[in-house]
Amino acid sequence: MEALLKETFFHALRATDPYRLTLKALPSFQPDLILAVGKAAAPMLRAALERYGEVPYHLTLPQGQEALGLRAVFARHPVPDGESVRAAEEVLHLLASLSPKARVLALLSGGGSALWCAPLGIGLREKQALTQALLQSGAGIREINAVRKHLSRIKGGRALLATKARVHALLLSDVPGDDPSVIASGPFHPDPSTYPEALGVLDRYGLAFPEARAVLEAGAKGKLPETLKPQDPALRRLTWRLVGANLHLLRAAQGFLRHQGHRALVLSDRFGGEARALARFHAELAETIRTHGVPFRRPLFLLSGGEAQVWVRGRGKGGRNLEFLLALYAHLPRPLYALAADSDGLDGNSGAAGALLTPAVWDRGLDPRPFLEENDSLGFFQEVGTLLVTGPTGTNLNDFRLLLVD
Repeated sequence: MEALLKETFFHALRATDPYRLTLKALPSFQPDLILAVGKAAAPMLRAALERYGEVPYHLTLPQGQEALGLRAVFARHPVPDGESVRAAEEVLHLLASLSPKARVLALLSGGGSALWCAPLGIGLREKQALTQALLQSGAGIREINAVRKHLSRIKGGRALLATKARVHALLLSDVPGDDPSVIASGPFHPDPSTYPEALGVLDRYGLAFPEARAVLEAGAKGKLPETLKPQDPALRRLTWRLVGANLHLLRAAQGFLRHQGHRALVLSDRFGGEARALARFHAELAETIRTHGVPFRRPLFLLSGGEAQVWVRGRGKGGRNLEFLLALYAHLPRPLYALAADSDGLDGNSGAAGALLTPAVWDRGLDPRPFLEENDSLGFFQEVGTLLVTGPTGTNLNDFRLLLVD
């Protein structure tokens, strides 16, 4: 059964390969410039260059990824670095140099928020510290992006405002709901959030950061221009298409399991919230099915996606999928098989894609409480030996969870 769980995950990744998804969605026009940013930027760009031939392009990838023989700027993720700033400045310069007749093909995938960093009113160090604090606060991706957009000269549609050219964007979604304004912080898309809302996020999570607050307060008083809004005429120059999302990943896994003769159900592609609370929901649902046969009869594979958050209180290492599995183990009175992983191959700061739960984990009898107290889900799964290590997968379609209820 452990082999089937892994095989299902890898089949879903192959079925949603960004190169294939992009190749099917490329527009008919010949672009004058191609911009590619994010964890899936290299295969997306490779598909475009195969179709259009030699076209000027700018490729930005996370450090540690393969550029597939393409010229690239490698930057840090999820916290930006100096190369993130260099990449963003180069992109803004290229966009500003284009005429109104020029056409830009923008290939955007998750991770772009950190890889293109053009700080507005604050220094890079403040931006780095604030990003780290937001990621550890338990804030949702929309809250984090509301702050990042209003402290950036490229996010929140400001990349579109920086050019007179027409832009066609292809998006690979790593966010629940597939909102284009959230993917890579929406560099070409309108932003519904405001400066006061961004300030509210800092207040909600008790984050000081005086430099950032000064900028957001100035914007809230109307002293700084807002991000791109839905009524802006610049949007007449934008067209876009979603080429891949978490639901595609889950549907591919569901189809694979059904082809193998198993019953499989997709619960949702947009589960969020705290990872431990999400694990408790899955545990209680599994136990209800096992005990009463409702709301579904067993045996059954349950699939879910979306993006959970981890409230970091301890000093351990891990990620939202490892934390989910550790909490699932803590809540379940009986063993089951489960796999949870980040489709990009890197879950938090663990270095692993995710992990598996098997009956052998229960046989070890390891107490989960000390590991949960320290947010050390990595340590737990290293101890039980069920880490799933893939390295960067070259895609980013959010989280993948698979449970066998039998």
